[in-house]
Amino acid sequence: MKKYLLSLFLTFYLSSLLISCANYGDALVYKNKDIKVSKIKTVLYFNPEVFPDITEIKEPTYTAFYSATSDKMKALGNIKYLQVDTPISFDDVDTKMVKEICLNNNADIAVVPKVKYFKVGFGKYVFSNQVIVSMKLYDSNGYFIMETSYDTYKGNGRLLGSASNSVIIGTKGAIRKMDKELRN
Repeated sequence: MKKYLLSLFLTFYLSSLLISCANYGDALVYKNKDIKVSKIKTVLYFNPEVFPDITEIKEPTYTAFYSATSDKMKALGNIKYLQVDTPISFDDVDTKMVKEICLNNNADIAVVPKVKYFKVGFGKYVFSNQVIVSMKLYDSNGYFIMETSYDTYKGNGRLLGSASNSVIIGTKGAIRKMDKELRN
């Protein structure tokens, strides 16, 4: 009986420890310390690249992503944000295009996002509700500043919930990490 209670207590303790570590999903992949960003007034967001590339999940992902960005930008203060429907590859960013779009829209920085859904099971289209939201930040001259990501499974320990809610949580977590790094 004593062993049973000890193992139950240990399991409960470890579970609560994992669930309470909300910042565990935050990851700063890279930060270019040579580039300093001054006061940010306007942020430009490109459409997130969605992986896997399935048409049916793109529109709900875009809706959830932009809902989270608008909420987070309002919470950060007097920062305007612009949505650009131009697709851009996350792994191979065209910096000339980023610079041109920032110049045409008077944006101080540009964010190139990616939303990666977890694949679960053996089927081709079986997905989990967990996502990894990654973001690359560029200044208005097209120089790479940083890359962050937020893993909703590691960050929240959630096993239940909708995929759109996971996109919202992941987007807000990645933006929070970017804001924290820019303030340092």
